[in-house]
Amino acid sequence: MDIGVLTVPLGGQSLDDTLAYLSDLGVDAVELGCGGFPGDDHLDRQAYLDNEEKQAELEALLDEHDLRVSALATHNNPLHPDDDQAAEADRELREAIRLADQLDVNTVTGFSGLPAGGPNDEVPNWITAPWPTEHADAHEYQWRVADEYWSDLAAHAGAHDVDIAIEMHPNMLVYEPRGLLELRRRTNDRIGANFDPSHLYWQGIDVTEGIRLLGEHDAIHHFHAKDTKVYESNAREKGVLDTAPYTDEADRSWLFRSIGYGHDESHWKDVVSTLRMVGYDGALSIEHEDSLTSAREGLEKAVDVLDRTVFETQPGDAYWAE
Repeated sequence: MDIGVLTVPLGGQSLDDTLAYLSDLGVDAVELGCGGFPGDDHLDRQAYLDNEEKQAELEALLDEHDLRVSALATHNNPLHPDDDQAAEADRELREAIRLADQLDVNTVTGFSGLPAGGPNDEVPNWITAPWPTEHADAHEYQWRVADEYWSDLAAHAGAHDVDIAIEMHPNMLVYEPRGLLELRRRTNDRIGANFDPSHLYWQGIDVTEGIRLLGEHDAIHHFHAKDTKVYESNAREKGVLDTAPYTDEADRSWLFRSIGYGHDESHWKDVVSTLRMVGYDGALSIEHEDSLTSAREGLEKAVDVLDRTVFETQPGDAYWAE
């Protein structure tokens, strides 16, 4: 497995400097933002799309630092009820897929998006309970919207031989493993997970069980190495559906944490081992969103933990079982 990094927290420095820094840390792969919430500091999608000279420059830079691209990232809401916002997100996704194809990168990461609760609503609506029954009706409407959109986009991805790795995220239609499998069932196998455990921990989902469930369907296309700590003293008072600002750390029920600060090294060894059991051998792409430390320190501590957990070789023969 490769240790990777989503380079967004290092967007204030050049791509060359970023790659040099990460290579010196022992990182193997980078996930490059090219639109949406991740931005495009390190990969201006429109500048590189259909530009063989720029693409060759990127390839040479990656070779110089002995790094590969695990995925292109463009996280946005292509199901937004505002037509302009939805169209922009759709364009970003389609262009990211085309660019991934041209760069010989096999994965684009993003969100499922979230529709409104009905055709006349103006804002997305995250449905978390089936009652009163208008919420169940709204949820059915949302899946019809998603079915139509993602069936077409999955076909576009298939035409370019690129996988779409969807991050299961709150305030999106797909926020847990069974929802991911439902979207995959309605579309095709190009749709899979960018398995980010950080959003599952606070929901009470067992991460290794989630890996096994999606692994049974070969539905893990990419993996985000990101931790979460639940602070029980706050969660006991207000639960985990927490709308306090992420920067109001002391009042939060949970926080995104650097690898090792939400769950110990033993847990991450279980995560890596379970990924191997289900056949995933790609990048563990570190996503730094820990507000209690700097990006560099968070990344360096995460690399340190993962360096002791990842497998660098293929399994040998089980001679003891013969």
